[in-house]
Amino acid sequence: MAKSIAVDLHYFPNLEFFAAIAEADELVFFPGETYRRQSFFNRTQIRLANKVGTLSVPIQGRRPRLPQEDIKIDNSQNWLAVHLRGIQSAYGKAPFYEYYFPYFEKVFLQNYDELWKLNWEMLTICLRLLGLHVKLRVQDKDQSQTWTQDIRGQLTPSVPFSERNYYNPESYFQLFGLDFDPNLSVLDLLFCEGSASKGIILKSVKKH
Repeated sequence: MAKSIAVDLHYFPNLEFFAAIAEADELVFFPGETYRRQSFFNRTQIRLANKVGTLSVPIQGRRPRLPQEDIKIDNSQNWLAVHLRGIQSAYGKAPFYEYYFPYFEKVFLQNYDELWKLNWEMLTICLRLLGLHVKLRVQDKDQSQTWTQDIRGQLTPSVPFSERNYYNPESYFQLFGLDFDPNLSVLDLLFCEGSASKGIILKSVKKH
């Protein structure tokens, strides 16, 4: 039986996300669900020279109870330059940066207004670069439930990944320092390990 997982859409998802969906045949997304604060919908973490830093996409307005697909990026802020500079500073010397970065830069420079569309395009690229062949599907409100597992609302910044049953960190080469930082953005893994990234994710799937 095909494995279909209902998931949230994240901004450059972390490695726990990919460990959780690594064995899925299909991912089901819900753009009509209400935006939740304190989520990974608009943030990700990368490894900088002296610390782990957070990249956040600014959102317009006071964020009332809007569907995620209606959340607008606040492009009046200089966030794009900050993110591009931060990624280049963090990974410009990584082994696979020059190979992979143009894929992401091309999407960034399209200047999306909707965060959902930006996240969707970036996730599609990440899955392709990782070699994870999984179908992506958007669930309409009127459709009946067809997924076999639901992890929506589970992967949140407020609860450590160690308290969930998806991700058991497999260490890999990282820039800066000797201590390994687990569960960073998938960018960290791709830029540092390239084609070996898929194997590292599969090894990091927590066995039940």
